Amino acid sequence: MKIDMVMPKLGESIAEATVIKWLKQPGDRVEEDDVVLEISTDKVDSEIPSPGTGFLSKIIAQEGETVEVGTIIAEIVTEESELEGGNGEAPTVADEQTEESADDRGVEDETAVEEATEESEVTVEKKSVTAPAVDEQEVSGGKFYSPLVRSIARKEGVSVEELDKITGTGAGGRVTKTDLLSYIGSGSGAAVAVEEVKELEEITEVVLTEPETSQKEEAVEVEEPPKSAPKPVDEIVVAKKELAPGKTTANIEDEVVPMDRMRKAISEHMVRSVKTSPHVFIISEVDMKNIVDFREDVKNAFLKRENFKLTYTPFIVRAVARALKEYPYLNASVDGDNIILKKSINVGIAVALEKGLIVPVINNADDLDLLQTARIVNELSTKARTKKLMPDDVQGGTFSVTNMGVFGSLAGFPIINQPQVAILGVGAIRKQAVVVNDAITIRPVMQLTIGFDHRIVDGADGAKYLERVSKILSGFDPLIGI
Repeated sequence: MKIDMVMPKLGESIAEATVIKWLKQPGDRVEEDDVVLEISTDKVDSEIPSPGTGFLSKIIAQEGETVEVGTIIAEIVTEESELEGGNGEAPTVADEQTEESADDRGVEDETAVEEATEESEVTVEKKSVTAPAVDEQEVSGGKFYSPLVRSIARKEGVSVEELDKITGTGAGGRVTKTDLLSYIGSGSGAAVAVEEVKELEEITEVVLTEPETSQKEEAVEVEEPPKSAPKPVDEIVVAKKELAPGKTTANIEDEVVPMDRMRKAISEHMVRSVKTSPHVFIISEVDMKNIVDFREDVKNAFLKRENFKLTYTPFIVRAVARALKEYPYLNASVDGDNIILKKSINVGIAVALEKGLIVPVINNADDLDLLQTARIVNELSTKARTKKLMPDDVQGGTFSVTNMGVFGSLAGFPIINQPQVAILGVGAIRKQAVVVNDAITIRPVMQLTIGFDHRIVDGADGAKYLERVSKILSGFDPLIGI
């Protein structure tokens, strides 16, 4: 019997996903719920389990290919005798067709690019100056382009502005690989590149060349530089170098490590946040004695009952949520000239991964008690580290918390998670001398940093909010909770 394996629907807003890596190969035995492949969406990376027990017979969606939700991506047979090509050792029909069509597409792509290049008479170097790759720019209008489309666009020098003009035939009007290749083959991209290169050359000529009229009206005597003096640098070369900021050259002994998909996404998101929000930071110290003592008293019983450790994160999330109800402008977003005050308080918690980080969201955090919050924090953290998060788990956040203290840092200045307007940085708890009732004593102290968007949050409100969070934490009463 044959079992079709389809691309699952990972969330309401997810229409397609990209195959990152097949963990099983044709002929391999798979048990139901065994992880078969890794996929990537514009939200999260996920591991996809087998829908049944049997043998992987055919891989249809290849690594790097983006397919729509519901598309058949592989076939599983229940009996080993049903395997094609000698127990999976020979390529399946789908594999042969894929390889053949890939070769054909490669020839067509090269031909299209050559024709476009001949018509435009533009070199690859000029295109790279005037049409930055897609993953070097912000995606305008919030549009998402699959990793495959971005890769092709980067190689062919198609800019984001050009991508935005392409009419997409994919799900939700998204631009597919076929749409992009058709656009490149039509020569439209080359035409745009020609205009931009000509414009660049005209600007360079105007800026760096002295007008003829001034040369005729006024003669200037220029001394010949001494023979020992170094030759002046070619101004045009300098100008062209300045047009491509951020470019560096690796030395021969350096190691060049390409960014993976997650690192690129983090990079783009952080740069966009810094460009979007004028960040302001305020730091406060919190006396954590009450919470530290309470946790010390209950941690063993809690671990035995719940099967996970009680950390400080649930206490912080509860304090953050309570304070946000009193300061709604920190639980907001900006839309042009409008401020959107969020009715739900959804707190994102940054989770460090082996490579990168992700921010799963605790929805309606203000409605939860301490135990409920602790359970959700543990569940989301575990799912994040085991790649079990769904796209819905990382959407809808209205405020974020990042804990640098788990790595020993005293404080930090975190970047706002767009489109939010504030983020709380949590430092390590350290014993230090403090003054209590005019006497010096030793207390466990934690530093908190609030980073907020000065477009809608003024310093006074940011300081008041941070002070409120600090008082909730320092005033914790085990009999009342938090």
